Amino acid sequence: MEEIKQAVARALETLLREKYAAGPEMISVEYPPQPGMGDLASPVAFEMAKRLRRAPRQIAQELAAAFPALPGVVRVEAGGAGYLNIFLDRVAAARALARDIASPPREAEGQGKIIVEHTNINPNKAAHIGHLRNAVLGDTLARCLRFFGHQVEVQNYIDDTGVQVADIVIGFREILHQGMNEAQAVREKFDYFCWDLYARVTEMYERQPEKQQLRTAVLKRLEEREGEDAMLAAYVARRIVDCHLDTMARIGVRYDLLPWESDILAHRFWERAFDRLKKSRAIEQVTSGDRKGCWVMALEGPRFADLKEGEKIIVRSNGTVTYVGKDIAYQLWKFGLLDADFGYGRFREEPDGHVVWTTTDDPLEQERDHPPFGGAARVYNVIDVRQAYLQAIVVEGLKALGYADQAARSIHFAYEMVALTPGSAERLGVTLSEEDRKRATIEMSGRRGLGVKADDLLDALERQALEEVTVRNPDLDPREIRDLARAISVGALRYLMVKYTRNRVLAFDFDEALSF
Repeated sequence: MEEIKQAVARALETLLREKYAAGPEMISVEYPPQPGMGDLASPVAFEMAKRLRRAPRQIAQELAAAFPALPGVVRVEAGGAGYLNIFLDRVAAARALARDIASPPREAEGQGKIIVEHTNINPNKAAHIGHLRNAVLGDTLARCLRFFGHQVEVQNYIDDTGVQVADIVIGFREILHQGMNEAQAVREKFDYFCWDLYARVTEMYERQPEKQQLRTAVLKRLEEREGEDAMLAAYVARRIVDCHLDTMARIGVRYDLLPWESDILAHRFWERAFDRLKKSRAIEQVTSGDRKGCWVMALEGPRFADLKEGEKIIVRSNGTVTYVGKDIAYQLWKFGLLDADFGYGRFREEPDGHVVWTTTDDPLEQERDHPPFGGAARVYNVIDVRQAYLQAIVVEGLKALGYADQAARSIHFAYEMVALTPGSAERLGVTLSEEDRKRATIEMSGRRGLGVKADDLLDALERQALEEVTVRNPDLDPREIRDLARAISVGALRYLMVKYTRNRVLAFDFDEALSF
């Protein structure tokens, strides 16, 4: 596409010189906002109108009529008040784009490494379509950065010490009355098994609210890696992460490193960050009231006016660290500001030989010969917009420690959530009221098991594509038909996830997703 754009700009430069003896120093060739306005457009007639003191549209008509034959260009028209709309030979444009993509990336000198953190699914259940939006946005961002010559490291942070994993442990103990042996014996798709169990835990809490008190003790055991609960949690998390990687591999998404939250604690990253935050007086301990004993961050100004008091807590009164506290430590490490590092081992090797590395504190898993991780010049955190406050607190933490430059280069790549259309919700068997049916969207809930599992969606897309390819190309080899169907379904899914602006809720509709 860049070749065609440059060719159009050169043709316009020559044409302006021939017809009007001169033209602007820079000729802009843009992508128009709507397909009907052409594949490319130029506002050059507006710039010439000032010089020639003539109507822009009249100049655009003259340029369109005189535009020379150009490989890849089908026609040129005057549009609107004076735009020059260029329509391309789509086949030639696709070939040019393919050449651009296949060409070696340019080197972005002096820019340093960029870390893109994305996906970050809690390892307690199957991935759903909301996770697909995160993964596709993050993977697309990483691919674009690499295309422009940047060194990119993709990380998928695993929160294996959080409430969600604790709830699965409680589900095994309190609902199934099972432990490690039974978990290892589960033969069905493990992430689907835990999806259903997680929903049952939510139902149990609704019937018996007092059971939620079990979380505190379980969370502490997970953070301290003590006892059978911690062993069960570690097994569940690792097995589900393997499921998540299988799901993401289906759409061409992969990772360089899996940093585990438990390793941030085990390597005492948090303790180092905590000491620094206390010394800089960025946090203080509450001595009275409901939050007595908690360590909180003093956050002032209009940006944090709506922040609830509980969201300012960095360390709870029982000594456990909140998500945002651990994330401050993690962000410091990403920038190479912690004077500490993880141990690293191989989590798994993909069929093409790509190694997915993992953090670890187990000497038996650690390998000395590993790529250098962390130490980024810029960090993109792909996290949904509902985490905006927490991401802002992480940035404030960096500033409080004197790292204003790194704070400025901490980018929250935010996006809106994925919801269901009422029709899609009912298709999943969800009972809706008349009021619900009138809504534009129905919010998904992993806790209630309400959502579209990523693998189910991918299976449906593949089936639909397989039927269509078979009908249109009956003479193709069956294996080629399957490969084509898989490629088309993945392309359709990835396009669905990126075609809307990031600040817009994606209302998932089965018919739209399956229409290609």
